[in-house]
Parts: sequence; C-alpha cells; structure tokens
Amino acid sequence: MSRTGRCLCGAVSYEIAQSGDTFGACHCDQCRHWTGSVMMALTVAKDDLTVTGEALKWFESSDWGQRGFCATCGASLFYRLKAGKLAGEWHVAVGTLDTLDGLKLGGEIFHDRTAGAYAFAGELKRMTAAEAEAFFATLG
Repeated sequence: MSRTGRCLCGAVSYEIAQSGDTFGACHCDQCRHWTGSVMMALTVAKDDLTVTGEALKWFESSDWGQRGFCATCGASLFYRLKAGKLAGEWHVAVGTLDTLDGLKLGGEIFHDRTAGAYAFAGELKRMTAAEAEAFFATLG
C-alpha cells in the first residue's frame, strides 16, 4: 500500500511506494529526547521512499543512524540506518503520515526505559534495552 506524509509546515513531503501494516515504538533515550516522547515509526525499505522539498536536514545521532527533520518547522520525520546489513532502511514517524488507516502497533523496543511511566496495551513483541542492543549488534 502506498502512503504519503509531510512535516507540519509542508516544506518536506514524502511518498512511500510500499510498506507493511505494523509500526514499532522505540523508547530509547535518543528517540525519547528527539521526539519528546516515544518514537513510533513505520519501517520502509531504502528504495521505497521518495522525499520532496529542500528543507530536509539530517542530524548524525550515532555511528549507525541519522535523524531527518524539517529545517523550517522542526518536525521530526525520519530515522535512517546508515551502517550494517540494514543500511538505508527508513523509519518514518507515523505522526507525519497523512493517514494512519490500516496501521497498528506491532512491537516495542527499549520498553524497559519507560520506567513504568506508561505502557501500551495489548499483546506486542517487546524487547528490553539489553535485548535490542544484542539484536542490533548482529546487524553490523
């Protein structure tokens, strides 16, 4: 299913050629500080996303990832892997999609970093920080 989205001011827009129907939630310290909450993102293959607009800027947040945002309105848009087997894979902030129709939360990583402040309901695949870090180490 194709999808579209944009930043708050419309200076950056995008089109997703195809994606799955589940998105993930990340509670790591970087995502929490970047979004002001939890990062909920739809995974998109590197060749399945087209970005339009000159306002997209990148912040190199780690050796393996970068975060894309609108330089005009500041909206957090994308997390993109830049190293390992999944280099180029996009994680699109679901709040920037034009519609959430047909999407559902499928899992959480770093779920133990919420310190019990909140919890998502339902049967979800959940990984602790240690489990997520061990998984990412296998991608190198």
